[in-house]
Amino acid sequence: MQTDFQIGSGQKGVSTVRPLHEADAVTLEVLLQACFKKLGCMGESIKIKVIYDYSRIFIRFDQGICRTLHFSGVAQAPEKAAAEGRLSCAEVADQIDRQARRQGVSQPFAHGQGGIFIEQVHGGGRTAIINRMSLGHDNLSGRQDELASLAANIRTWGLELGFDEVGIADTDLRDVEPGLQAWLDAGCHGQMDYMYKHGLKRTRPEELVPGTRRVVSVRMSYLGGGESPAAVLGDAGKAYVSRYALGRDYHKVLRSRLQRLADRISAEAPHGYRVFVDSAPVMEVALAGKAGLGWRGKHTLLLSRQAGSFFFLGEIYTDLPLPVDAAVSAHCGDCSACIPACPTGAIVAPYKVDARRCISYLTIELKDAIPEEFRPLIGNRIYGCDDCQLVCPWNRFARQSTVSDFTPRHGLDGAGLVELFLWSKVIFEERMTGSPIYRIGYERWSRNIAVALGNAIGVSMAVAALESRRNDPSPMVREHVMWALRQHHIPRPEAAV
Repeated sequence: MQTDFQIGSGQKGVSTVRPLHEADAVTLEVLLQACFKKLGCMGESIKIKVIYDYSRIFIRFDQGICRTLHFSGVAQAPEKAAAEGRLSCAEVADQIDRQARRQGVSQPFAHGQGGIFIEQVHGGGRTAIINRMSLGHDNLSGRQDELASLAANIRTWGLELGFDEVGIADTDLRDVEPGLQAWLDAGCHGQMDYMYKHGLKRTRPEELVPGTRRVVSVRMSYLGGGESPAAVLGDAGKAYVSRYALGRDYHKVLRSRLQRLADRISAEAPHGYRVFVDSAPVMEVALAGKAGLGWRGKHTLLLSRQAGSFFFLGEIYTDLPLPVDAAVSAHCGDCSACIPACPTGAIVAPYKVDARRCISYLTIELKDAIPEEFRPLIGNRIYGCDDCQLVCPWNRFARQSTVSDFTPRHGLDGAGLVELFLWSKVIFEERMTGSPIYRIGYERWSRNIAVALGNAIGVSMAVAALESRRNDPSPMVREHVMWALRQHHIPRPEAAV
């Protein structure tokens, strides 16, 4: 016997066993409709196709997977079921968190009425994987209170881990999907292939991580002191490095703390999750906005009335149905100071950046030669650019970081261009290990500094430094060095002859 049910989005409720994850509820409903009191009665397989929103989940129960659905059998241990030969095709963890009930620990879901909690089904061939199925806890209002308490605890734990703010959002990003697609279609992403290669998973969290129901979004300030940005930008002989890159690699700093937060949540409420820090197709600004951490500014960065924009964002995708936070209203008003402040005109319209013109893109993401039209406009910015943030009125409220990892390293907050250009590859790799700068490599690092030295007219030793690398092994570096020398009116060797 084989039965194939297709359940639409309007058929997901199961009043007798609420509250459940939608897919869990549908699974049980179909089994009950099929009149199977015991899964062990199946001679062949049941294929259940659950369709909701963007994704399709296929759940297959093969013969040999046996566990009663009758609530009176819940208390039986999985070991006993296995001993009886009823788990021959897969391993079914079937429990209602008995340890938490016996020990009386503060498990958010260890209360309410009894039920089945199928943790996992493992197997191969035609056997499916069920990640979670909660068939207990039919006290809906009680569970909502517990989820609200858990959400409050998550915010507290986040602050204890050094995050400045924590919010919770749902996964509905349909409003931003058309804008992202139009931006990609216009080619504004340049060489950042990762922006489109995952399709629309960026705007559909539940497709990137199946089962995701909420996103825990966090922010952490990164200003770590050092020389004034304005002073460095005003000195043609100094190298300007975007303030976020002066210390340790933020990916590692945030990810380790997010992992600890996810572990803390798991200790209270076991959940399926995945941690992200600018490392996957995630619409972090849109999700942070939905989580109430701020609003998208006209420069496309997230802005906070309490903290400006000098902060990192990170996310935990979770399958817990936590209560969400309210989004905050935008407060840019008529201000557009960031748009004319962009040296290369990359903010082509409010809320739209053409990355191909952006100095951060040109000095970090671009792997090839920097287009000559942008080289004079780059000035002394050798890694990233902060101009649109520096002029934003809300950054009067930007906070200094309390995390020592973001303290400037190796004098990068105001180092001289000549000094940095004379670094060997070995020195670069030694000093930039553990820094976000490391990933662009020595060649692009040298390319960027050559451009800045070309703009350093009148700076002592600039020409000598460039001359020292006229015959650099890298063709790309050599080409940028020759351009820079021409800015100082130094002719090509053949022209001098």
